[in-house]
Amino acid sequence: MVEALSRQSLEYTGKVQPQLGERDKNGQLLYPYLPSPELVEAVNLAIYLERPLLLKGEPGCGKTLLASAVAYELDLKLEPWYIKSTSRARDGLYTYDAVGRLRDAQLAASGRLTTEQIQRIDNPITYVKWGPLARAFQSEQRTVMLIDEIDKADIDFPNDLLLELDQKRFIVEETGQEIQAKAAPIVLITSNDEKDLPDAFLRRCLFHYVEFPTRERLIQIMNALFPKASQVLINQAVERFVALREEMKKNQGGASKKISTSELIDWFKVLRRYPEDEILAKLNGKLPYPGVLLKSYEDHIRYLKLKNNG
Repeated sequence: MVEALSRQSLEYTGKVQPQLGERDKNGQLLYPYLPSPELVEAVNLAIYLERPLLLKGEPGCGKTLLASAVAYELDLKLEPWYIKSTSRARDGLYTYDAVGRLRDAQLAASGRLTTEQIQRIDNPITYVKWGPLARAFQSEQRTVMLIDEIDKADIDFPNDLLLELDQKRFIVEETGQEIQAKAAPIVLITSNDEKDLPDAFLRRCLFHYVEFPTRERLIQIMNALFPKASQVLINQAVERFVALREEMKKNQGGASKKISTSELIDWFKVLRRYPEDEILAKLNGKLPYPGVLLKSYEDHIRYLKLKNNG
């Protein structure tokens, strides 16, 4: 009964937004995040069922920022784990400094350590450095755990986390110590679909595809990020941005990189440096400041002269 009540007490609404310039508990800058109702529902199902939520969607659609938004609203600590091609599942749990222990043992044998230092050597946990997932397990309060871009790692990586994510425990092999989660973390996992994930891993996750924001939601995002900006300028910039995305999708068949919200934000910052009437005129001509949006020579050639059809 107590467990059921504790699960129900945490509910993400997506309505609690940070002030501009506010930072999270890790000192990272926070940004407004406007989730869809479907995404809010998926997060709350993951919280209630204590299952990882696997998020897919094209780069720049807001998958990674969701973790910060959930942690902020629920006033929980965020433990991010950014996956690289060299990442191993064990890195998220712990690393063991076997070389350091051997060195200290040799120093102790030669009589160059104090009694206190020798006692430290006798405790093998001294040489364990906890990873982000282990820190989340050991927290007394539920933690938001972000495993970002899991598909960057080796194909065996997700399977190596099955026990930990399913049973929320692991064993430190060098010491025999079992670490059991004190409070089940809220696990959000992102993937850009660079490779297929194993079926056994997928069975343990809830899934949600994060759609790229609509024109209306992009305008809401820009209003939240730039509350003092001209509404006319925001509308025109978003219209030009959406037209460019649609043109790129039509020409490329959706196969190659399309411009994302982060590039829209950078582009709008550049636009705001100049007088509004000057920028509005530019938006009705050739694509202004294309280097902020277009990241390949082929795209420059194809879209540089694209007129605004909006």
